[in-house]
Amino acid sequence: MHLRAKNRRKTAGYIRRMKKVAFHTLGCKVNQCDTEAISRLFEAEGWRVVDFADKADVYVINTCTVTGLSARKSRQAIRRAKAAGRDSIVIATGCYAQTEPGEVGNIPGVDIIIGTRDRSKILDYVREIERGREQVNAVCSVTEAKEYEELKAGSLREHTRAFVKIQEGCSQYCAYCIIPYARGPVRSRKPENVMAEVRELADSGFKEIVLTGIHLASYGIDIKGASLPDIIAKVHEVEGIERIRLGSIEPTTVKAEFVATAKSLKKLCPHFHISVQSGCDETLRRMNRRYTADDYRKAAGMLRENIADVALTTDVIVGFPGETDEEFEQTVKFMEEMSFARMHVFKYSPRKGTLAASFKEQVGPKVKEERSSRLLDLAARKTLEFNKKFEGRVMPVLFEQEASHMDGFVDGLTPNYIRVVCRGGAELKGKIINVRLDKAIEDYMAGTV
Repeated sequence: MHLRAKNRRKTAGYIRRMKKVAFHTLGCKVNQCDTEAISRLFEAEGWRVVDFADKADVYVINTCTVTGLSARKSRQAIRRAKAAGRDSIVIATGCYAQTEPGEVGNIPGVDIIIGTRDRSKILDYVREIERGREQVNAVCSVTEAKEYEELKAGSLREHTRAFVKIQEGCSQYCAYCIIPYARGPVRSRKPENVMAEVRELADSGFKEIVLTGIHLASYGIDIKGASLPDIIAKVHEVEGIERIRLGSIEPTTVKAEFVATAKSLKKLCPHFHISVQSGCDETLRRMNRRYTADDYRKAAGMLRENIADVALTTDVIVGFPGETDEEFEQTVKFMEEMSFARMHVFKYSPRKGTLAASFKEQVGPKVKEERSSRLLDLAARKTLEFNKKFEGRVMPVLFEQEASHMDGFVDGLTPNYIRVVCRGGAELKGKIINVRLDKAIEDYMAGTV
């Protein structure tokens, strides 16, 4: 028997007594929901969740592979976990584990590799390692997955907003994106299961629900009689829930029916994160995005014409293969025109197995860096401009936490996603209070309760 397996047997009793588990999550809000769901599984069996920096018997790293940087950070977190607990069990799960199980399994100290399916079995695998098994590779194909894996996430720790995952997978196959290979095809969560979780969260005192998924816009296409507008309307009826916020949607989602629903449901926050990725039609075509810049422009216009104080936020990729200076300038012009409240800027990163990774006209790192810097400067300026429009206004703020690096202050969000910092203490956490927005400062506003 391998020495490490022998050591495991010696420490198995210790593990059962202590039952401490720590989590580290990389990537998107969906990953955070998945982590919370996995933590619930551990807690249901008596495990205590501790900080990732603390000594734990099991470390769970929920990995990301959307960019090369996120994959590298995933590897670093795995190594850090093993260094922190030499005899601890280290689990790698999530998208990077799903797409590169062999690579992940070869990282020294990884005991369990489990991708984006069958995570409900994670404690069974822990017990296998405790009994002396050297390594468990539980990654299975997601390409044929047809059922949504029901794992209740509930809330994210230390937050007053509750993220509810309602959809898994993506069938769009954008040229740059590894996610369909990591998550599989679209699977929607049954409406009755969504509603049961929302009611539970309302009973627990949560006031804001964030509906999230890998490709949220496709919710319901695999369930007869279900759709994204329908599930929003159902959540709207739950007593105690005062705000509903959506994760990322597509410009093709924003049609007359969707806008009419958004306008009629007063609890739905006037904030829509709609990924654009590029403002140039030729670049969008190579990306296999299924809209044009003008389609996006019309969708944004419909929302701005119908919903007061609406904030539009977005994602944009620079340095996509073949992006010329002229194409990039078209994107800059489009972003200037659209005046997004917030922009997330990403430098294109080739992902093995995607169509764009094989494109010949790859853009060099220096050009990517220069283009990213320009758009980040533009993004900061547009956020400040957007926030300045609300100076002097009184708006409801849901306070979430004590402001980092600012003793005696708390911060929270307006319905349209403006971060507001006010003087106050922990007693404000979880409350929605009208606040006067005094001054726009960089990417937040100073306010007075």
